[in-house]
Amino acid sequence: MKTLEKINTIPSLKSIIEDFWNIDGFVSNSIFANNMYPTVNIIDKDGTYELKVSAPGFKKDDFKLSSENGLLTISAETSSENKEEQENYLRKEFSISSFSRNFRLPENITEDQIKANYQDGLLSIHIAKNNLEKKQIKEIKID
Repeated sequence: MKTLEKINTIPSLKSIIEDFWNIDGFVSNSIFANNMYPTVNIIDKDGTYELKVSAPGFKKDDFKLSSENGLLTISAETSSENKEEQENYLRKEFSISSFSRNFRLPENITEDQIKANYQDGLLSIHIAKNNLEKKQIKEIKID
C-alpha cells in the first residue's frame, strides 16, 4: 500500500530559475505558442465512431478534412486583421490561428461514409462502421 507523504509546496529558487530559462516550457505556456491543438473526444457507438473537436473561433469554411489510406486529417486556419487609422497614428493588428491533427482510422470503417458538421464551436465527425465481422483467430493444429 502506498503511503501519503508531505511535499514541500514552496518551489525552490533553483526550480524557479530552471522553469524561467526552460524555453520549451516558457513558450508552450504563453500566448505565442504555435503547438496549440483543440481537444478531441472520441466516442465508440454501436454503428459509428464520433469525433468531437472543440474549435471555437473558427468558421465552417476554415476547416479542411481529408481521409487517405486510413489516415484522417483535420486541419483549420483562420486569420483576422484590425486596422485603425487616425490623424496622428496608425494601428494595425493581426492574428493567425491554425492546427492540424491526424488520426489513424480502424479497419472496420468505410472512408467514403465520413460526415462532418460544425456548429457553435464544435466540429462533429461521424465515421460509419462497416458490417465486416472481426477477424477470427483460427487455431492451427500442430502435427
